Amino acid sequence: MKLGLQLGYWGAQPPTGTGGLVDAAEAAGFDAIFAAESWGSDAFTPLAWWGARTESVQLGTSVAQLSARTPTNCAMHALTLDHLSGGRAILGLGVSGPQVVEGWYGQPFSKPLARTREYVDIVRQVLAREAPVTSAGPHYPLPVDGTGMGKPLKPITHPLRADLPIWLGAEGPKNVALAAEIADGWLAIYYSPRLASMYNGWLDKGFARPGARRSRADFEVAATCQVVLTDDRAATIARLKPTIALYVGGMGAPESNFHAQVYNRMGYDREVAEIGKLYQSGRKDEAAATVPDEMVAETMIIGNADFVREEVKRWEDAGVTMLLVTADTADRVYELGALLKGKNAF
Repeated sequence: MKLGLQLGYWGAQPPTGTGGLVDAAEAAGFDAIFAAESWGSDAFTPLAWWGARTESVQLGTSVAQLSARTPTNCAMHALTLDHLSGGRAILGLGVSGPQVVEGWYGQPFSKPLARTREYVDIVRQVLAREAPVTSAGPHYPLPVDGTGMGKPLKPITHPLRADLPIWLGAEGPKNVALAAEIADGWLAIYYSPRLASMYNGWLDKGFARPGARRSRADFEVAATCQVVLTDDRAATIARLKPTIALYVGGMGAPESNFHAQVYNRMGYDREVAEIGKLYQSGRKDEAAATVPDEMVAETMIIGNADFVREEVKRWEDAGVTMLLVTADTADRVYELGALLKGKNAF
């Protein structure tokens, strides 16, 4: 099982101690570090900053939002990071949701699958640098019909890798199938090994499409997962319930919350509805209290060392090739590295 450190996105202020986490991740044998973005800090700058002190770990966006950048600008970010890191960049992309896309970026959210397909095609044209980049649209036409003076261009800087890996953040069946068809990996959030056969069915639809880029043998499934080593499993589950309540009840419009839909597919329809109702009315503590223990335990790995090893094996058997974990101290990073990668850097 590969191991990635998820640095996430910033809160009200930049986090402290991130450099120590990154140093520990590389020393402990982690395969990658990832940075995210929402509507504050961006995903690329932290990777360039912290990646400068590393030599081997891959540097991934998880995820860079499509609406934050034009496809060509996103490709510029990716090829720049790839050069600076010596070929260690992973471009993780995602559509985000209508609240962010329309409320923050001021763009329509419609046709997310078609937009993703067109976006990835343009990024790949830039990275291949075989011809001037063009697109018939309709979402990202190049050249655009404006003054009539627009000219198809190739990037001035020659990309280091034409095959820089592109992974897609996806939660629904059509988006997961699209990832299997056009991308090099799937960034999964709130993955449940219990539903592996369902996920594999979605992926297989994508792999079976004409011109699919990968097969299951060389496709990455990277699942974000809280892995907590503890002898007090009940207390840790209780501590994580507010996070579930936030994503299920507060991260997205009530009528279009993709995280809530993920848990609906797991069979928690009634719980999701109640959490959403409480959270949207400002009763956040009650919303967290409504989250059942199994709703936390199903998508996170929490327990002592033996339990964690068994669960990680179960996730691997379900098809996950990389776990993206979080850690708040360097000691925690080393602890996870020693347990899951067999490398003790103390």
